[in-house]
Amino acid sequence: MEYGRIFNFSAGPATMPVEVLEEVAAEVLNYRGSGMGVMEMSHRSKVFQTIIDEAEADLRELMGIPENYKVLFIQGGATLQFAMIPMNLMKNGVADYIVTGAWSKKAYSEAKKYGRVNLLATSEDRNYSYIPDCSDLPVDPEADYVYICENETIHGTTYQTLPNTKGKVLVSDQSSMFLSRPCNVSDYGMIYAGVQKNVGPAGMVVVIIREDLIRTDLDEKIPTYLRYSIHADNGSMYNTPNCWAIYVCGKVFKYLKKIGGLSEMARRNEEKAKILYDFLDESKLFHGTVDKEVRSLMNIPFVTGDKEKDAAVVAATKAAGFENLKGHKSVGGLRASTYNAMPREGVEALVNFLRQYEAEHQA
Repeated sequence: MEYGRIFNFSAGPATMPVEVLEEVAAEVLNYRGSGMGVMEMSHRSKVFQTIIDEAEADLRELMGIPENYKVLFIQGGATLQFAMIPMNLMKNGVADYIVTGAWSKKAYSEAKKYGRVNLLATSEDRNYSYIPDCSDLPVDPEADYVYICENETIHGTTYQTLPNTKGKVLVSDQSSMFLSRPCNVSDYGMIYAGVQKNVGPAGMVVVIIREDLIRTDLDEKIPTYLRYSIHADNGSMYNTPNCWAIYVCGKVFKYLKKIGGLSEMARRNEEKAKILYDFLDESKLFHGTVDKEVRSLMNIPFVTGDKEKDAAVVAATKAAGFENLKGHKSVGGLRASTYNAMPREGVEALVNFLRQYEAEHQA
């Protein structure tokens, strides 16, 4: 691998495009003749204002974000949104949640602190290996929004069809699938994504929210920083933002535009995932854990069916130069996260290794 890099299948923080890392490395000491790096400059400077403005403009172009949606860069990562969403969007004090894995379950549990939260549907009965039928759910007439985690990082499922919310606002956690394929933003009231999986360094979340959902009539006890209106009114710079993350994400946005946008990225991701899924489908030692029709293109969990064998395979992959293939501690097994920046060559190399391992160990 170039620069002595390995194939890193981490679920996040995750691998990034080498081209972007090269650009960042070249500018660490001196950003475009400013005499300083982005980590050192004032967020109030004209130089940084240009950086954040370009990042937002490029993201809007990539996703086709309508003018009546705000783009916010907020610290705290996706987990902070588990509380910010009900704090800000629960006007009637009611929300509907669909739980399809660990992250939507955590969001559901957090939201219950702020109002009446209905569990519309769940796939917990089969260890979150499928997505429930969401075509005719008992949506609460008083619900302020319907919440989903569109791609479950730990369990490896993704929605192929969005839920029928019966006119209610749809809120989606897209953290582990953000910018992996085209997205019709108008289908959602709000999209958010922790950036450390598919876009940039950890410590920030991108929030795309329809303007009419940004309320100013919130309970006075809600902290200032946890109000979307504050971030919207201050151009994501109410306080010192995560300048470094915004800068690097901006680089990634430009990279995605350069390679052909989200349609091209989706083509590459489908191609990569197919290589691994085809192997798992034919393997006698390994098998996937998710129903085929809802398999994630980003997070691919698989097992041997024996915990000791799983651990042995993880150790073998690490010794062979593949990193972070151990499944999440809550589910075990193995998991390959094949985010945007994972090259096809990485997936091919992993499959070749697993095929050889199976040939040597399968009786």
